[in-house]
Amino acid sequence: MIDLLKRLFDRLPIPEAKRATFNLPNTITMLRLGVIPVLFFLLLSPGPTMSLVIAILFIVAALTDILDGYVARRFHIVTTMGKFLDPIADKLIVNTAMILMIPIDRIPAWIVAIIIIRDFAVDGIRSISISEGLVIDASPLGKRKTLYQIFAVSALMIHYPFIGFDAHLVGTVILYIALVLTVTSGIDYFLKFYRKVIRKKESNINDSKVFQGTIQEED
Repeated sequence: MIDLLKRLFDRLPIPEAKRATFNLPNTITMLRLGVIPVLFFLLLSPGPTMSLVIAILFIVAALTDILDGYVARRFHIVTTMGKFLDPIADKLIVNTAMILMIPIDRIPAWIVAIIIIRDFAVDGIRSISISEGLVIDASPLGKRKTLYQIFAVSALMIHYPFIGFDAHLVGTVILYIALVLTVTSGIDYFLKFYRKVIRKKESNINDSKVFQGTIQEED
């Protein structure tokens, strides 16, 4: 199935010079972003049927994250744009969904604030690390956090009782688990940042002072 999808995509009339950007994984990622306008229907406080439809679209979009990653690895189509666009698409979809559910009382605003602040903080830490020539490995806690956020948001989107379950209650419980993982993974990133970047700078400063002190003694 994946091979067929790749062959069909390769037949599209895309100029060769643009295929590095508009490859199959990146196209899947960009299509995932197309779900965001649909999420704004949440502001209408939709009923059971519409809530379920929006939730299904959200879940499909989340699953395409697995698909584009698999395609990129299988066909060795890993690009700088893909590395940049993929995580941004995930955060945009999840964070937009959470923000839009605040006005209709499906999610507490303070939880959304903590999650978004954590994302900005981690992105800042990564940017500083890259500028220093260091790479902080992705935390397994961060991956679990994302997974729990998707489960929580999906259930909160459904909101109404579904196949015998209180979807809102289930989503709320999972959301609190996601919150704990969000804070814990954020602390984990900061500790890695401190060990790799801050300590390195402190060590370089101390070495410089020792070197200068040695020169002065020799003078």
